[in-house]
Amino acid sequence: MASPSSPSLRLAPSMKQHRKTFVAWLQAAPMMLVFALFFLLPLLFVTVVSAWDYNEYEMIPAFSLRGYSDTFEGCIAELPSLCTILKTYLNTLKLCLLTWALTLLIGFTVAYFLAFHVRSKTWQIVLTLLCTIPFWTSNVIRMIAWIPLLGRNGLVNRGLEGVGLIRQPLEWLLFSEFSVVLALVHLFTFFMVVPIFNSMIRIDKRLIEASYDAGATGWQTLLNVIIPLAKPGIVIGSIFVITIVMGDFVTIGVMGGQQIASAGKIIEARLNALQFPAAAANAVILLGVTILIISALTRVVDIRKEL
Repeated sequence: MASPSSPSLRLAPSMKQHRKTFVAWLQAAPMMLVFALFFLLPLLFVTVVSAWDYNEYEMIPAFSLRGYSDTFEGCIAELPSLCTILKTYLNTLKLCLLTWALTLLIGFTVAYFLAFHVRSKTWQIVLTLLCTIPFWTSNVIRMIAWIPLLGRNGLVNRGLEGVGLIRQPLEWLLFSEFSVVLALVHLFTFFMVVPIFNSMIRIDKRLIEASYDAGATGWQTLLNVIIPLAKPGIVIGSIFVITIVMGDFVTIGVMGGQQIASAGKIIEARLNALQFPAAAANAVILLGVTILIISALTRVVDIRKEL
């Protein structure tokens, strides 16, 4: 009979642990393969192509940073003024910041209402599903639906003229930064609602009751209890919205009347000109900027620890 300190008994737990680890990697393998094939590999191709040379009609598979140098051409000479590419990225960041702030405000409010004012689980599910109804149609259709409302002879201008608030149509309602931000908020607020609601629904209601029992006001409870506990959802929703808006060019093109520059529009223009290395270089730059923003967000909250 083997003693408790025998090598065979000591190795048994270690073997079980290795077996569990192997099974876990085996279960994760299909998703890892999909992730590698459809994300990492294309990303690698884009990075490689961004370092190729090109001319007016073809790509040249030779190492060159011409795509990057053409992107920032004239930036040093124009200092201290900003060159076109930097102005475009600043404009993209401005649109992204406005969209993020509005989607956060609306998404947090909707999530708060669903989590703390709707008591029935059934109604919480029903109302959350109602938020998905706009996704039954394409983004393009939802964007185009704003044009009859915001146009010069649209419903909003006619209504304001009818009640005497304005004497002539408001030109800035459509094909402007206002219409772009409005459409982006309309399209992507749901991506902020769901993560925040998911975090709020996990908050122990006894913590809120204890806060009120301790004499805290509603605002104090919101700032000191609810928002800190909802930070993971806020960060996840922010990552969703920021990554989508930073690369968007369809919404900005349609609602901006092709008059508003953005990082995504630069890539589209390069692709239309068949300058694929330059387009890839701009994509890598945009990816780098987006990663920096996401890194800053994840420093606020360690999502892996909070989930």
